[in-house]
Amino acid sequence: MRIEDRELRITFRDSSEEHLQKLNDGLLYLENHPEDLAQIEVLVREIHTLKSSAAMLELKDIATITHQIEHILGNLVSGERTISSQIVDCLGVGLDAIGKLVREAVTGEPSGVKAFYVLAALMGVGKAQTTRDPTDASPEPEPLPDSTVASLSPPSPSPSGGSLYIEDEELRHTFKIACEEHLQKLEHGVLHLEAQPDDREKMEELLREIHSIKGDAGMLGVHDIVPLAHAWEQQLIPVREGKRPLTEELSDLLYQGLDAIGKLTREAVTGEASGVNISQVLTQFADSAEPSPQDEDENENNDNLQTNSSNGSERDFPSHGHLLTSPSPSPESDYRIDTIRVATSNLDALMTQAGELTVTKIRIAHRLSQIEAITNLWEEWNRDAGANHLALESFGRDEPGSSFHPIRSFSQRTQTRLDRLGVLVDRLTQDAREDTARLETITSELEEGVRTLRLLPLSTVFNLFPRMVRDLARRQGKEVEFAIAGGETQADKRILEEIKDPLLHILRNAIDHGIEPPEEREKLGKLPKARLGLRGRQMGNNIIIEVMDDGRGLDVEQVKKTAIERKLYREEDLAVMTPEQIQELIFMPGFSTRNFVTEISGRGVGLDVVRANVERLKGSVSIESLPNQGSIVRMRLGTTLATAHVLLVAVDEITYALPIEFVQAARLVNRDEIFAIENRETILVEGQPISIVRLADLLELDRNVTPIASPPTRQQPCIVLKVGQDYLGLLVDALLDEQDAILKPQSRLLKRVRNVSGATILGTGEVCMVLDPQDLLASARAASGFAPPKPILDLEPHQQVILLVEDSIATRTQEKRILEGAGYEVIAAVDGLDGLKKLPTREFDAVVSDIQMPNLDGLALTSRIRSQPQYRELPIILVTSLATDDDRRKGAEVGANAYITKSSLNQEVLLETLRRLI
Repeated sequence: MRIEDRELRITFRDSSEEHLQKLNDGLLYLENHPEDLAQIEVLVREIHTLKSSAAMLELKDIATITHQIEHILGNLVSGERTISSQIVDCLGVGLDAIGKLVREAVTGEPSGVKAFYVLAALMGVGKAQTTRDPTDASPEPEPLPDSTVASLSPPSPSPSGGSLYIEDEELRHTFKIACEEHLQKLEHGVLHLEAQPDDREKMEELLREIHSIKGDAGMLGVHDIVPLAHAWEQQLIPVREGKRPLTEELSDLLYQGLDAIGKLTREAVTGEASGVNISQVLTQFADSAEPSPQDEDENENNDNLQTNSSNGSERDFPSHGHLLTSPSPSPESDYRIDTIRVATSNLDALMTQAGELTVTKIRIAHRLSQIEAITNLWEEWNRDAGANHLALESFGRDEPGSSFHPIRSFSQRTQTRLDRLGVLVDRLTQDAREDTARLETITSELEEGVRTLRLLPLSTVFNLFPRMVRDLARRQGKEVEFAIAGGETQADKRILEEIKDPLLHILRNAIDHGIEPPEEREKLGKLPKARLGLRGRQMGNNIIIEVMDDGRGLDVEQVKKTAIERKLYREEDLAVMTPEQIQELIFMPGFSTRNFVTEISGRGVGLDVVRANVERLKGSVSIESLPNQGSIVRMRLGTTLATAHVLLVAVDEITYALPIEFVQAARLVNRDEIFAIENRETILVEGQPISIVRLADLLELDRNVTPIASPPTRQQPCIVLKVGQDYLGLLVDALLDEQDAILKPQSRLLKRVRNVSGATILGTGEVCMVLDPQDLLASARAASGFAPPKPILDLEPHQQVILLVEDSIATRTQEKRILEGAGYEVIAAVDGLDGLKKLPTREFDAVVSDIQMPNLDGLALTSRIRSQPQYRELPIILVTSLATDDDRRKGAEVGANAYITKSSLNQEVLLETLRRLI
């Protein structure tokens, strides 16, 4: 892989050569002075800086090898290993391989290095040192010879972008569905066994599921999945036989294996490279394995391992010892439900209705023939009438004494034809009524049947979260009991696709912000294990989804304080707001009461994403919270987005539709019932004051048109809307009707017209706008001033200045570019001491710092900054490759505001975090 940017190539080449030179010199020195721990610590800093630079530039082979070297050096520092010539030789081979990979990254010429073999040698020497029995006389492993390293080469990607792609479309589709089902059952099964480890029936079920994946993958030639599935199976067999317990570490490893299989499955289906390092995952399984009986699949596993090695089946994976959590979907990720399972009875019913529709079509064709018969009779009648008229004129001129009377004869024929016409028209009318009723019934049933096919249970989405909740709670050091209810409630497929991200954000915030650590809960008299619930239920034509926790709840005073500190509202503005309105502030963009941002919550994305996504689904979101008792976030959604039951109203001779689920009441209002509260027109509805506005004013219509309904009485129709916890009365000219409407989405040109959510076509063929109640409420607030005050705007923007502290020149260059590209002015420092010296020279808006640096590290730098009163509110972001919970805790303790690991760092995360904190 070649670095595209010329400046970064040169910078990385120079800095890497310097680091490698110091590392090689240091190894030679250590071989003669093995007791010098200070020198080992110098080498740890050098390899760590090199690793950080490689990770920043996405040079994953270098990052993986440097991580393992750092791990070995760390063990030397801690005394877990001792320096030997074998370790020095093997580390030297690793540094040689890194040098070749650096040249490849700079020149683009293949290095001839297979990172897998280098990593295996490094891990092998460490294992031999730490696990070797002193009484064992067997020889130690030989260090990897240079000739072997020279022959190593990275795998070549396949034309499709991945090496596992299944060519047959039908087999791809079948494999995808089957694996998704197996993996979901396996994941839920491990969660179940963590709580009930003695459930042998569940254990057998998991072994069957993983064996099915292994068999399907082997049959379709997806060979990389086979050894992973086999290794996963071998981890569980000793647990089933009682030879080892199901520990948290083993559970993490099993989840990691399932994640890897899931990624490889997507590669086999899409052809896109998965980024999974097969050998490294297998090594982790091997390190964790305990003696277990060998089954008949061992030879198959070995064969597949050899096949994978010969094919160079290498994919990047998190470093050894870093346990992977479930792949938490991000706001940018697409969640799509590509397939739906349908009961055959539903298909049979649809087929029956399709047959009935065909019969009705034939009947309507017959009605056409009847109409044609009436038309022919009418034309014949007209012809005869014309002929008789001519005959009558001729009879009057030429044959006055004739006994034939054409008028009498014409009248008799006319009466006969009129009788026949009347019978045909009566029959046609009756048949048309029957056909129309029949067609309406069939169409309704057919429409309902098709809509039912798109309905899926909420469990389709709910089941994505138990694993995520478990992993996030563990990373936070919290105990959480997660319960799901109402998963059988059904909703439209598109709603399930769109609701995943809002639920993800709410659950993450509940764990990170709402739920207290166990020791804090005990001090408050609560059980150490918190309760977190996800519940779905149907109410009329709506679906209610609730996320409940028994955590600390919302602190209204803290919310107000945060709003003032961030200059969102003035203190006098907040004083007139209700507690419910203050709680709603948490849905504002970038609003957070937390001072420390991690990857678990924050990332520059807040609950405003929840509100935006829910409102895009024509729903609403609200929150109920009590201090130290917990919170309930409630989302109200329709069961379908394609149809809606609407109330038709008239304003200035134009028909508009309002979704009926937002209509609380409809009544006639006398003018003497309207009174003023704070300059707002108000009426009483069941004793509650509700502000009212004229819909024509909200829509900014031309009032020169005379309304169609201007009754001589003093009464006017009023529609009372309820949006969340807010009410609004709309005065209209007339109430017309209720009906089911097929909603037509707006065109791109009219995608976001204020107050309008879509359109429908009425029975008359008239196009009718469907109004958006949320927008109407916002427009009414803006027009009448009964809304919470608007946020204060910063009228004097200035270029913000960032102090960037990073000892790696490649990483420093990359981060400096990102920040300057976003409009920040950047002052760079080469280490913590340099950063501390430059801090007083400018007025900085934030500090972005690495942790591991010479002279003064990032933690000490943060502590020194916080010790000075003038910098206590200065945002500090730590960007580092140290990713353990203990590292994050240390960052929070010294006063950092945010902690971003370089493995997850991307431009959006860094910039959004800065925007949120500054």
